[in-house]
Amino acid sequence: MKILKLLLLLVVLGIAAATTVIYSGIVNVAADEPHSDLVYWLLEETRETSIKKAAEDIEVPDLVDPELLLSGGVDYNFMCASCHLKPGQKESDMSVGLYPAPPNLTISAESHEGHEHGDDAQKARKNFWVIKHGIKASGMPAWGKTHDDKRIWAMVAFINRLPTLTPEQYQIITAIE
Repeated sequence: MKILKLLLLLVVLGIAAATTVIYSGIVNVAADEPHSDLVYWLLEETRETSIKKAAEDIEVPDLVDPELLLSGGVDYNFMCASCHLKPGQKESDMSVGLYPAPPNLTISAESHEGHEHGDDAQKARKNFWVIKHGIKASGMPAWGKTHDDKRIWAMVAFINRLPTLTPEQYQIITAIE
């Protein structure tokens, strides 16, 4: 009986604490103020684990088809470059203003500090899942609501090649004829 009363007390205290935090306004949600290290770590770990788990069974098609690269490049230029940048670009108004900051996809994945990276297929699955489903409260839209899987895989194929492109190559590949 004592354990039940203790559990009930803990639940009531937890609800009271959560209610206080929610309705007091003490949590700063401004995008120009970073989270504490602990909150940032919790959010990053939760996001990475969730994406890895959700994407683990996705089958990766052959992503070396030049047609995928071309069609994915056009979509990337219009839908992604303002946040995830173009070759030779260090920042944009969008990349600076978003928090958490979107990854710069023009540099190799190994250059992104603090992120675990697996094999190419794992990265492709994760990129596909993120592009298709988006990420809540991050500014990353769910393109799967308006784009079919083939079009999303084309963007994944382009993102795979993006770190190797010069600004001139990028301009040629993303130009619309």
